[in-house]
Amino acid sequence: MSTADTAGTTDSTGAGALGTAPPGAARRLTPRLLLVLVILLAAQFMLAVDFSILNVALPVIGAGLGFSLAHLQWIATAFALCAAGFTLLFGRLADLFGRRRIFLGGLAVLAAASLAGGLAQSPEVLIAARVLQGLATAAVTPAGLSLLTTSFPEGPLRERALGLNGALMSAGFTTGAILGGLLTDLLSWRWAFFINVPVAALVLVAAPTVIKESGPEGRPRLDVPGAVSVTLGLLAVVFGLTLAGEHGWGTAEALVPLAVGGLLLVVFRLVELRAPAPLVPPAVLGRRTVAWGNVAGLIAFLTETSLVFLLTLYLQNVLGFSPLAAGLSFGVLGLGTVVGGSIAPKVIGRIGARSTLVAGGLVQAVFTAALLGLGDDRSWMWLLLTATFAGGVGNMLVIVGFMVTATSGLPDREQGLATGLATMTQQIGITMGTPIMSAIVTSAAAGTGAAMLGGLKAAIAVNAAVVLLGVLTSVIFLRRPAGSAAGALDGPL
Repeated sequence: MSTADTAGTTDSTGAGALGTAPPGAARRLTPRLLLVLVILLAAQFMLAVDFSILNVALPVIGAGLGFSLAHLQWIATAFALCAAGFTLLFGRLADLFGRRRIFLGGLAVLAAASLAGGLAQSPEVLIAARVLQGLATAAVTPAGLSLLTTSFPEGPLRERALGLNGALMSAGFTTGAILGGLLTDLLSWRWAFFINVPVAALVLVAAPTVIKESGPEGRPRLDVPGAVSVTLGLLAVVFGLTLAGEHGWGTAEALVPLAVGGLLLVVFRLVELRAPAPLVPPAVLGRRTVAWGNVAGLIAFLTETSLVFLLTLYLQNVLGFSPLAAGLSFGVLGLGTVVGGSIAPKVIGRIGARSTLVAGGLVQAVFTAALLGLGDDRSWMWLLLTATFAGGVGNMLVIVGFMVTATSGLPDREQGLATGLATMTQQIGITMGTPIMSAIVTSAAAGTGAAMLGGLKAAIAVNAAVVLLGVLTSVIFLRRPAGSAAGALDGPL
């Protein structure tokens, strides 16, 4: 077996903490690794599509199944709650009981849930299917990412794999919005569910013959108190964030679950300090690469996904585009993210992951701020398309840099945990962004036209400022210690 075929290269001592490639690390894909990459990327792309494919179809689904307007949001919320709330638990379970086992089991549940959702004849069945889809996503995403990081040795191969994963993941969000509109208009909203079934089936058939099991040799113990407290805490936080977007940040409906979630996460932290086999070892969170890498990732997902929300309002409420035309406009953003994901490994190899985080964040901030020049007629589309393309490139540089930073220097036995934390960061960022920016728009202006445009510009300015905050945290807290050698993480600025 070649060096590239071995699952992971970082030992339990944490060698490679600065992200440097191990001596003799392979730089070329073998045929087996190429198949592994295709299978894992296909699964991750499908999951990314699922996040947005139903957004355009929600009104049609509501009318078809008899959802009330007040309950329609639960089609998206039920999925987001489970996808975010259980991801850390499943990420750790993948470490403990086998990553391939969790990956394949989650895909089987996803296929069954998608079939049930497409065949649903009542709101209750559809919501149950969305809950199962969310649970499957919480299992498959961190398990798939940890299979990716343990199948590819730390260094150029892993950076290339994570770059492609990031590009396809981001492109999947855009593709989902476009595909959802096309399927709903041309066929039926039910095909937004059915499309998962053949893809999941193909991966389920191919994966067992190509992807090797990756897990511990002994029988592990699960930190049950930690698992319960962190899962309930994350569920409460995501639920509170969702309600904040509906009722406002100062309402009891939002503040109570947010407070309960915060309290449960404090309990989780105390449990982990005393647990003999903690779900999240304190030493892992104590690593600056894990902690501050995830902060950078949280800001990257929070800002870019909420910017899409703001520009959707601009395109439809200010410029008067149809939902489908607005969705197609984001194809340029999707192209930018693909370009960013493609060049990110080369950029990281040249200047390091930390410098890539900073450079990508600066590009994203500059072109987000450029959107403050948008006007109230369609002649400004050139600015929107240019800025979203370039901002998408910068955002993807940050996302790939975040994934490399947050998973580098950890032993294979902790890769499920690391990718679970990264996936949780992604889900929370996606969930937080829209309520925050929606509240800013609402407080700054109401209505359409000039009033709406003023509120949107206020939110865009905050968005750009938050991106700069992320750049600042990377500069300060991911700084190379004095006397250490520069590596893939701490390249020169």
